[in-house]
Amino acid sequence: MSSIKKQTLITIVGPTAIGKTALSIQLAKHFNAEIISCDSRQFYKEMTIGTAVPSTDELSAAKHHFIQNRSIYDDYNVGDFERDALLTLEELFKKNDIVIMVGGSGLYVDAVIDGLDYFPTVDPSIRKQLNQRLETNGLASLQNQLKELDIETYNAIALANPQRVIRALEVCIGSGQTYSSFKNKPKIPRNFNVIKIGLNADREIIYNRINQRVDIMLKEGLLEEAKVLYPSKDLNALQTVGYRELFAYFDGEFTQEFAIEEIKKNTRRFAKRQLTWFRKDTSILWFDFQSDIPKIIKTIKENL
Repeated sequence: MSSIKKQTLITIVGPTAIGKTALSIQLAKHFNAEIISCDSRQFYKEMTIGTAVPSTDELSAAKHHFIQNRSIYDDYNVGDFERDALLTLEELFKKNDIVIMVGGSGLYVDAVIDGLDYFPTVDPSIRKQLNQRLETNGLASLQNQLKELDIETYNAIALANPQRVIRALEVCIGSGQTYSSFKNKPKIPRNFNVIKIGLNADREIIYNRINQRVDIMLKEGLLEEAKVLYPSKDLNALQTVGYRELFAYFDGEFTQEFAIEEIKKNTRRFAKRQLTWFRKDTSILWFDFQSDIPKIIKTIKENL
C-alpha cells in the first residue's frame, strides 16, 4: 500500500441485483479494506429479506459498516448518514488508505462524496399543516402556492410527488426565502480521493435478475417478514418496494399473485431510476457485471 499517495474511497454503484455486494467483498479482500454500505434500506435491523442484506458468509468475509445498525423506529435521514459515514471514514483511513463503499442509493452516495445542500431547520408544525391541506384540498393547491413562492423550484421538481412539493414549501414558508436559494452552494471539499466503479448489464438481464431475486426472497420468507412488520406499515422506513405491495395484499387491496408481480415491476422501475441517476455522473468507470475481477482491480490501481 506504500505506493498509494492519497486515501481513496472506492465506490461501487449500479442497479439493484447487479452484483455490487459480491464485487465489494472481492475488492475488500484484495485491498484488505473494510466496507461502508450506503444502501438506505439495509440500515434497518428489522428488514432483512426484503432489503437483500448480505448473507452471514458475506458479512464475515469482510468487515461491514452501516448494515442493520438502526431500527425502523429511529428517525434517520441522509444528512445523518453523511455525518456518520464521514466520521467512520476518518477512523477507517487511520488503518488503511483504501475503503470500499457500496450501494444503489444515489443520494446517499453523493452525500458522502460531494456533500448535501443544507437547508434551515423548519418548525414541524408547518409540515403538519401542509399535509392537512394536501388531505383536504389536494395537491394542486400546494403546487399553486409553490409556483407563487418559488417558480424556479416549481419548474425543477417532480410536481406529482407530494413529498417533494411539501418539502420545498415548508422551507419557503419557514425561512421566508426560496427553496432554490439554498441549493447548489459551494460544498466543503473531501480530503480523500474517490474512484467510482459502475456495474451494468443489458436491460433484459437486469430485469431477469430482479425477477429471480424476488422469487428467492419469497422462498426465504419475505411474506412472513412483511407480516411481522405490518403493524408498523406507516413508518417511513417501510415505505419501500417489497413491503409496500405486501401490505396492500394484507389490506385486501391486492391478491397475493398481483402483489408479487407489483414487487417485480416496481423493483424494475427502481433499477431504471438508479441507472438514470448514475449515468449523469461522467466520472463513473463502467464495467459489465460479468467482468473479470482482475480487470477491475487493474483499472482501480491505474487510477490510484
